[in-house]
Amino acid sequence: MLPMWVPTNGTAKATPAGPSKKTSKTSRLWKRPSQNRWSRGAAATKERPASPVCSCFPSSDWVRDCGAAESGLTQPDPFAAGRSEKAKPVRFQSIEAASGYNARMKMQQVLPLVALLVTACSTEPKYDPASCETITGFALAECTASVARLHADCLETSDALCEDADGDIVAAFDDLRADVNASCETADLLDEAAAARLAGLVAACDQEATSLVGRVAGGPHAAVWAAASDSDRECLATALSASIEQVEQSTISFMACADQACSDATVANARAPLQDVTVIEVEEACPALAGLIALDPSQLVHNNAGQVDCIAAMGRPDIDDLGLTCGPSAAEFDVPRGQWSQVVVDGERWGTLCGDRTDYAFWIRPAPEGSPIDKVLIGLEGGGVCVFADDCGPKLERSPELFSALDNEEPLPLAIASDDPNESPFSEWTQVYLPYCNQDVFAGGGVDEDLGGGLVLPRYGSINARAAITMVRNWMWRTIEDDPTRPEGFRADQVQALIGGWSAGSYGTLYNYHWVLDDLGWARTTAFPDAGLALDNEQPLGVRALGLVKIPLWGTLPYLPPYCFSGDCALASVLTEALAPRLLSVPEQQMLLLTNQIDDIQAGDSYFTSREGFLNALRSTYCDTKDLNGVAWYLTSVEASVHVVTLRTELWNGSVGGMVMKDWMAQAAISGEVVDIYAEEANFMDLVPGTTPFPCAVD
Repeated sequence: MLPMWVPTNGTAKATPAGPSKKTSKTSRLWKRPSQNRWSRGAAATKERPASPVCSCFPSSDWVRDCGAAESGLTQPDPFAAGRSEKAKPVRFQSIEAASGYNARMKMQQVLPLVALLVTACSTEPKYDPASCETITGFALAECTASVARLHADCLETSDALCEDADGDIVAAFDDLRADVNASCETADLLDEAAAARLAGLVAACDQEATSLVGRVAGGPHAAVWAAASDSDRECLATALSASIEQVEQSTISFMACADQACSDATVANARAPLQDVTVIEVEEACPALAGLIALDPSQLVHNNAGQVDCIAAMGRPDIDDLGLTCGPSAAEFDVPRGQWSQVVVDGERWGTLCGDRTDYAFWIRPAPEGSPIDKVLIGLEGGGVCVFADDCGPKLERSPELFSALDNEEPLPLAIASDDPNESPFSEWTQVYLPYCNQDVFAGGGVDEDLGGGLVLPRYGSINARAAITMVRNWMWRTIEDDPTRPEGFRADQVQALIGGWSAGSYGTLYNYHWVLDDLGWARTTAFPDAGLALDNEQPLGVRALGLVKIPLWGTLPYLPPYCFSGDCALASVLTEALAPRLLSVPEQQMLLLTNQIDDIQAGDSYFTSREGFLNALRSTYCDTKDLNGVAWYLTSVEASVHVVTLRTELWNGSVGGMVMKDWMAQAAISGEVVDIYAEEANFMDLVPGTTPFPCAVD
């Protein structure tokens, strides 16, 4: 087997990140005007009351009321838009009652959070409660919740999320702009940068609300909701309503604590009641949630909590020391530009582990100076798969390096991964290489699989890959926030990424691409599975059959798309059909499937017993999926077995149907062009007896 990004010697270890030396770009870009929507006219000159509750929670709904009552000021709610009862559908009005909860009962659970933070906070706020920094964070939290509720309304009336041009959605974004502009006045020389920062907040509100609703509805295309029965919709509606409230209130607690001398332990303790109450609420109303969206209530709440961290970091990039897992304060390493460095992942923090029980590690080569670091090529290493004791045991004994990531060395600059601009259009992008060490095609969800005979194998592939990419995201975020030439700050929707893998890593690309788009929020991401296309051999032992068995055994279920997680979803044909409706929301969102038509290694890994069987399955899958939205194929026609094509210089620079491979990939991932499909009949029917023609037209 061709090594994936063949390693060489000469490593440069990453150095742990030191204390973050940041200044708030919010304060650099905006200055506070004399009046804002929190303080009006002459009354604005009054000193804010020194109530410990109001000083610790200057901007949450109930504390705003408290402050107004104590001071005698009239303080209109700047976040009222989108939260009126009129705006909610009947189903969403009745969620709390249907599940045995109501708003008063829930607030009784949440109010201890207020008291906890009040007692743990300093008596003096770190910021003016009506400052630009404070209002920006609260405004983003409220916008996200408002837009999510509007999407919930659209689900009820149209079985889909709201259109981008929906008047209420547009109004919610306008309210976010107004809230920020009311407290943040642009400086003359920085108007363009301030406008870019504000545009980033609006984009974050849009993406985070869509992600929150899609988690429950079945992606941004609401596939689960659209197909659900009335009773299942009641279940989903409860989960969605509770999730929106959890995210809103948890983010508010972060924003309040960012203004105080709170510790990360204080925040963690304050979040727990909200999370516990949400789990209970969803469990009571929807015990079968996992059967609908692959997440049980605890897993749903856990994923919501991770999203809270990102909303908080986007609203307040200056937040530090509050235990966030997302954003500039969560960055864990520093690496030099333009050269490869190995980063060892903190397993206790991220839950990562390799097959030999050593730490997971990955490689990163940041874009060279002068090139944007948020253009990213991510490659998932190959290395086969083992599924039973009789193949895993000998493999572990014969090739222990396949179960470790620490021993992987710096990747060679081959073809797509070349550092030569004449060779690869991605040469000056940040490059990330994810070693493969669990023999689970990057699908394992963090379980120890007992294979019998005393062999217990950790299956953590998906956790390892996602932790590494998340760490890279946090590093990029901090680097951009600290870069004076990037005053607009980090924007997830502007990250341009190409994620792919080879052999086993190709499977991992198929199974994790949705997470990059929907949870990470990197909308402008193209995927390229290479030489591991999860084909169906239609036999009792094959990808389909193993999907039925191993998805639950490997803990994979909650890591698959909420709209495709049955055993059949292990097949590329089934998964791409489910994924296709949510692709091309921006042009870069494309699945580029590549392989040579004869590939004995790929055939063996997917349990085919003959060349003609693999060839015929490949051709059938090509024809079944080639017209799917956002799905494109590039099949090379070397008349010998070739495993992996994008790392082979002769194929990378070669052509099919007149289209050069590297140009084809650049069109999709760089230029944002919807690419054509390329395949040819060639001479395989004569070369491999039993091969049938493509069941559709090809060149």
